[in-house]
Amino acid sequence: MRRTIRKTVTGSTQYDGAGVRLVRVISRPDVEDFDPFLMLDAFDSTDSADYVKGFPWHPHRGIETVTYLIEGTIEHGDSLGNKGSIDNGCCQWMTAGGGILHQEMPKESPRMLGVQLWLNLPAKDKMTVPKYHDIRAEQVPAVETEAGTTRVIAGSYQGTAGPGQGEFVPMTMLDVALNPGCEWNLTVPAADTVFVYVVRGEGSFAEQDGEIQEKHAVLFREGEELSVTAGAQGVRFLLFSGPTLKEPIAWGGPIVMNTRQELQQAFLELEQGTFVKD
Repeated sequence: MRRTIRKTVTGSTQYDGAGVRLVRVISRPDVEDFDPFLMLDAFDSTDSADYVKGFPWHPHRGIETVTYLIEGTIEHGDSLGNKGSIDNGCCQWMTAGGGILHQEMPKESPRMLGVQLWLNLPAKDKMTVPKYHDIRAEQVPAVETEAGTTRVIAGSYQGTAGPGQGEFVPMTMLDVALNPGCEWNLTVPAADTVFVYVVRGEGSFAEQDGEIQEKHAVLFREGEELSVTAGAQGVRFLLFSGPTLKEPIAWGGPIVMNTRQELQQAFLELEQGTFVKD
């Protein structure tokens, strides 16, 4: 059965961190529909004033953050001692688990283009040991066809596995660039949550009338097959797929747990200086 469009969202302009301008494509009101995906922030700017103030030190617990840069540079550091930068085509995959502090500071670039996805952790894994995965551009395989190029960041596509495999939630994340008028198809688990974010261009999704413009996200109904046809200028989109968790969510700022009590405990530990575990 082919997937059809359930809904299309555009998100809204937000200011986060120390004053970074971004588009919050999906967030708290969408968690039930987009489960296990909690939030998607998209940024695209040629004005450094939109992003150079960055995201100074802040905590996370109970989630994974996946930051993917198409263009630009972001320097980062965390309480595990990791530090470095992510650049064009790189991905920072951080498992916050039981608690981590980190910062992300974009550097002035000709263009800052990318997304950050928040992926929920199952209740049994909320307090797992924090981990950091640095996925460099050269580690991301590209599947070339006549239709275009599919970069496999997580999961697999046509038998090609990406460097991110989703230890806790088996997520698929693809960066797909299609040539004008070309068709692209994907087989996915029938009950997985699947959505795309259109980075540039436009395309027809799920064989439905009308093309979806750039800067829109499209959530699909259940089904085993997904079909995309690029518009006259081609299309580039990010695809995300993963199994639903169907668990309660207690969300407070950068911390996402299952109960209000767990949330209160996290903020108490922040106050007491015991948030980050040895």
